[in-house]
Amino acid sequence: MTNASILVKVAQSAATAAVAATVFCIPVVALAQTSTTPAPRHVQAPVRPKLAPQPTAAQSQAAPVQAAQGSAQGAAQGLAAGKTSGGEDVIARVGKVNVSADDLRSYVAALGPREQAALAKDPALLGQAVRLLLANRLVLQEALAKKWDQKPAIAAQLDRMRESAVVELYLQSVSTPPADFPSDDDVQKIYDANRSAFLMPRQFQLAQIFIAAKEGDKAAEDKARQVLDDVVRKLKAPGADFAAIANAASNDAKDGGDLGWVAENQIRPEIRTQVMGLSRNTVSDPVRLDDGWHVLKLIDTKASYTRTLPEVRDQLVQQIRSERATMLRRAYIAELQKRNPPVLNELALSNLLDSSRK
Repeated sequence: MTNASILVKVAQSAATAAVAATVFCIPVVALAQTSTTPAPRHVQAPVRPKLAPQPTAAQSQAAPVQAAQGSAQGAAQGLAAGKTSGGEDVIARVGKVNVSADDLRSYVAALGPREQAALAKDPALLGQAVRLLLANRLVLQEALAKKWDQKPAIAAQLDRMRESAVVELYLQSVSTPPADFPSDDDVQKIYDANRSAFLMPRQFQLAQIFIAAKEGDKAAEDKARQVLDDVVRKLKAPGADFAAIANAASNDAKDGGDLGWVAENQIRPEIRTQVMGLSRNTVSDPVRLDDGWHVLKLIDTKASYTRTLPEVRDQLVQQIRSERATMLRRAYIAELQKRNPPVLNELALSNLLDSSRK
């Protein structure tokens, strides 16, 4: 049983864009673990062997592990002191493939604002980024070694991708708003004009007891009804522990049926009607939905409020700049086409379409 049975799923849209300039980058399904290269051993002159006691079984088994640990430590020490030909620190290495500090800075700079914000909040994501870069470098190295990029069909595709990348990067350069846009006054005016868009609906902190009962299955419904009657009886007892009853009544219950904070507009109407009539720490009557019975407990309520400008400023500025960039891009393309009107050979185009249908 998941919260989705009483909640309306809210879709969130997120748009991300990635541009490859002169090299290609493919998605990697699974990232390979970074391997290590053992430090080179010095060749020594032969020495007369000395008799030594035979190792025990435990020592024999531990030897490969200790050797591997020693190799890993040696490789890590070598990596820590590693420098590229340009003097940059080597952040990571797999095989002969390196990722330098400059590589990583360029990677982060090319990310969108949302991805950069995520990295700022969780620096551990940098490790994932490095592994992705290493994996892509390994694949690229393999492809170039096999001259895969020189196949006619692949070369043509790469040319088209490079062309698209150049166009996109150039359009970004001519449509980026000035660094001081928007002004504080602009942000304030837009916030005031769209204050209703920042209204946060009332929220309820809920817990629930769910008893599955498939419609049309009389045996299942009868059994569910027996469990429900037992639950209701227990809840009416003095000092009833809702969380304990929830855990006992349903195998799917977690944390005593706690649903956390739920926005009013995310709750199904049948449930919302019951919840809105409850006082804090009171329990609803059983509600029958298509998947079974639901008993809700209202733990707390947060009143509806409008988010302040400081709360939404960064998000608002990003949206304003994005809209201005879109407008500048369209204006630039329109002006370019005005100076260079496109001409289409409609007959040839029609013939091409006709031949493709055959």
